[in-house]
This record gives sequence, structure tokens and C-alpha cells, in this order.
Amino acid sequence: MTDRKPPGVDFESWVDRQIREASDRGDFENLPGWGKPLPSLDAPYDEMWWIKGKMHREGFASLPPGLALRKEVEDAMGAVHTARSERQVRAILTEINEKIRTALRMPPPGPPLMLCEFDIEDVLAAWRKSRTE
Repeated sequence: MTDRKPPGVDFESWVDRQIREASDRGDFENLPGWGKPLPSLDAPYDEMWWIKGKMHREGFASLPPGLALRKEVEDAMGAVHTARSERQVRAILTEINEKIRTALRMPPPGPPLMLCEFDIEDVLAAWRKSRTE
């Protein structure tokens, strides 16, 4: 639909023709989200909806780096509680400890981190105890 409207042709009929031709070619079939309800249809109007959606699709965080790391720590601890093996727990904690260690060496801008590395053996002991109960 990159064609320009020819002079002398009614705009509405030109658009309708473009839509009909695209439909005949099958351009509207198997689009992402087909058959699913519109996201946030019932949510209140937000003037920044497009920007927030673009940031989410591009993988940008709207939180300052320090708060994003705190959120990541919370998510990691949730993953520890649902882990099925000690190997998974160790992998999760090793990864988050490395991120915490990096952030402590070079503090990100924003609020203070107020984080310290996890003692993997202590967390594993608590994990084992919760598994036996």
C-alpha cells in the first residue's frame, strides 16, 4: 500500500480497492494476535500506551537499573522456590550473584541497591527444608 493515490480518483474508493486487493492476496490471514481479544481493552486510557508498548517489545526497562535489579532478585528467588533440582537452584543463584557483584562494583544510577550476594549453601539448606515439608 505504498502506492500514491492517482489524481482524479476518489480517496475512499482508492482505499477500499487497496484493502480488497490485499484481502484477495491473503495479506490479512495469519496475522499475529488473530482470534485473540485486544490486549488491555478494558484498561483505562493511557496517553503513553504506544511508548510503553514499544519499550516492552524492544526489551527496554522503564525502571531505573537499581530497581530493575531488585525486581530481578525477587524473580530469581521465586524461581528458586519452584526449582526442581539443586543444580537449578545453584545456576539461578550463581547468575543473580554475578549480577549483584557487578552492580556492587559499579553502582548503577538511581536509588541505592541495598543488596548483597546470596549465600548459596544457606539458600540451598532452606530449599531442601521446604522440599521435605
